[in-house]
Amino acid sequence: MKKLRNLLLLLVVVLMVAVGCSSKKEETKAGSFEGQTLNVVATSEKYKALFDKFSEETKAKVEFLSMSSGEVIAKIKAEGGKPMADVWFGGGIDAFMKAKEDGILEMYKPTGFDKIKEGFKDEEGYWISKGITVVGFLVNDELLKGKNLEAPKTWQELADPKYKDEIIMANPAVSGTSYANVKGILDLYGDEKGWEYLEKLNANVKFYGKRGKDPQEKTVAGEFGIGIIPIDKSAFDVAEKNNLTAIYPDELFWVPEGVAIFKNSPNLELAKAFEDFILRPDIQQMIAELDGKDGAQMVIDGAKGFELGLPKDKFVKEDITTFGSKRTEILDRWEKLTQGK
Repeated sequence: MKKLRNLLLLLVVVLMVAVGCSSKKEETKAGSFEGQTLNVVATSEKYKALFDKFSEETKAKVEFLSMSSGEVIAKIKAEGGKPMADVWFGGGIDAFMKAKEDGILEMYKPTGFDKIKEGFKDEEGYWISKGITVVGFLVNDELLKGKNLEAPKTWQELADPKYKDEIIMANPAVSGTSYANVKGILDLYGDEKGWEYLEKLNANVKFYGKRGKDPQEKTVAGEFGIGIIPIDKSAFDVAEKNNLTAIYPDELFWVPEGVAIFKNSPNLELAKAFEDFILRPDIQQMIAELDGKDGAQMVIDGAKGFELGLPKDKFVKEDITTFGSKRTEILDRWEKLTQGK
């Protein structure tokens, strides 16, 4: 009887320790990063609510800097590969693929990695996708009307000489959206016909924006009649507010948007916790709403974006696997074609 009592007592002690460890584990998960700071490079300031939510749950501070994917690559290269932050959030996947090749990303497969569809993650875990960007047109109807021009509806119409100097597009070396546009055209038409088309389009472009936001801002300002931009809810909102038109063209070029941890991140465990955090279903929904895009479900089953009338049957079949490996080759030829516009 005494042995049985001692055995039961031991079992109670073991259970109490286990419960205590479990509680400690949950407490650690929720607030063990207090006093730490996660540094994030993001494509937009619109993700502040997301970072605030992470900070609230982990007690860590989040500081973020808004930069385009091309700017990130250029800065890291200029600084000899030194990480400029802990996490890279958003931007065309081509830049992330190039960064992996250059050895500046950390390998990590976050919780929920298996739910991300094939083609929207690096199978080794160097990057994951948080959504997609679709390329379209923002049209200043009043400006075109004053020149007796109608809004283009197709990519072929956009290359018509009548639109000479009416088009603005961001430089694909700094904009993931513009690179997706160029790469998509080459995937659709093939190299020979693709570059022939880009030569015609280039003749209509007066200059290429140095920032990803330039096409939208300068079209709104009335400097150009047509901006080649990422089409999302914000684009439709801007169009409505400024009496412009956002257009899904006949063929939709697109690019996955990446998320990754920089190699030698000074706050590696915190960065890993952030990737775990963003793949939670409730946070996926939050990101879809902040992005304002209609296509989150293409990346992760169950995620829902805005219903913006995105014609998914018009998506061009693109070779995502070569987005990174062909980047330098494409941009070098692009530079020769555009001659520094």
